[in-house]
Amino acid sequence: MKNYHSLRAIRTDIANGQVTCRQLVEHYLQNISEKAALNAFLETFNDEALTRADAVDQKLANGTAGKLAGMIIGIKDVLAYQGHSLQASSQILNGFKSLYTATAVQRLLAEDAIIIGRQNCDEFAMGASNENSSFGPVLNADDHSRVPGGSSGGSAVAVQADLCLASIGSDTGGSVRQPASFCGVVGLKPTYSRISRYGLMAYASSFDQIGIISKNVEDAALLLEVMAGPDAYDSTVSQREVPAYSQLLAADKKYKIGYIRDCFESEGLDAEIKESILGVQDMLREAGHTVEAVDFPYLDFMVPTYYILTTAEASSNLGRYDGVKYGYRSPNVTDLTSLYKKTRAEGFGPEVQRRIMLGTFVLSADYYDAYYTKAQKVRRLIKEKTDELLQQYDFLILPTAPTTAFKIGENTANPLAMYLADIFTVQASLAGIPAISIPVGRDANGLSIGLQLMTRSFEETALLAFSNYILDKITVEA
Repeated sequence: MKNYHSLRAIRTDIANGQVTCRQLVEHYLQNISEKAALNAFLETFNDEALTRADAVDQKLANGTAGKLAGMIIGIKDVLAYQGHSLQASSQILNGFKSLYTATAVQRLLAEDAIIIGRQNCDEFAMGASNENSSFGPVLNADDHSRVPGGSSGGSAVAVQADLCLASIGSDTGGSVRQPASFCGVVGLKPTYSRISRYGLMAYASSFDQIGIISKNVEDAALLLEVMAGPDAYDSTVSQREVPAYSQLLAADKKYKIGYIRDCFESEGLDAEIKESILGVQDMLREAGHTVEAVDFPYLDFMVPTYYILTTAEASSNLGRYDGVKYGYRSPNVTDLTSLYKKTRAEGFGPEVQRRIMLGTFVLSADYYDAYYTKAQKVRRLIKEKTDELLQQYDFLILPTAPTTAFKIGENTANPLAMYLADIFTVQASLAGIPAISIPVGRDANGLSIGLQLMTRSFEETALLAFSNYILDKITVEA
């Protein structure tokens, strides 16, 4: 069977009798089996997916199928799906099965998407390389010696390697966009609160957002259209009306685009990535768009601010995993205190422990004002300056990541180098605005280069349309 690159192509072939949902599921299950070394999936729902495929095929024949009929989806192992294992790629939730289904997942199912399995990720979504999973690292399909990015690395590789058509991940500080950049696919982080977080395992609650990884912008737009909107189970979700994103992908105006000067003057930015992004900017100027350099004085403060705030929230959120109610419990305990200590020491991996300890430190009485309070103030400055720029410009354009996919183990011994992989993605997360990564080229090693676009809150319609426009122009010029 051919590798499909869009739901539109699948639906055309279904209508022409060339393929069925069952055949699609069988195709992806075979690919997952043949490419098991990539370690993208922790579990596949074989019988369930095939049974559901038969039901969707019947709906298609009857003309009653939903918007997503024919779309085979994988979900990151941080999204609740009733009756299925949910571990956040951690041993501390070994054996746990979800008691309910996340709102976003339920909405996908209601439109006849077929969920084929749960995907590997950095433990509790903490990482930029997918090396922190307790189930082992995910491998980049372009080069098995390199990382796929994180934390949604398994989700990105699954789309990259044609193990499913699209994936649903989570993005706290770039966890959908950065792996999308490393794997040559589209990664969308919507505005904070655009999609309900009910059923999404919490890492840092004021940052976490469900995101989408797909092969094209149209599929990302359709998935956002289905998942977004009010939810009685999430009091923080936006009540705004959800546009028909997938029907509004025409970019029919000349835009004003800003690029952050310091990002392109950074010593850590790979020369080939810089050249590639500048080439796209030149292409946009030639097409009549305005592209100008802008100054952003807080670039050096973004990563420290992000990690102070997210680790603080993580130390609070992860306090619920203690071995008492569910999940892993250490067998070597003598009293209640040792139960807590041993369960958490044995159940959590090194990176999660590091972030819990850092978060507990910055929240402690002696350091609360010096770190946490100050970081909250800086976050406000970053948001206000970002919003100010976006009043002057339709979009901000910058690299998704400072490098292409790095070697497995290259940054493991240096957490600070790993954290700096998020330097260009955390701005959108701190400001709560939507951002997308799209593939715009490859370096000399054949590794994907991602371009990132950011825009004003709840203006995903324009973001998706302009992203689609850029990809169309790149394809035509190629």
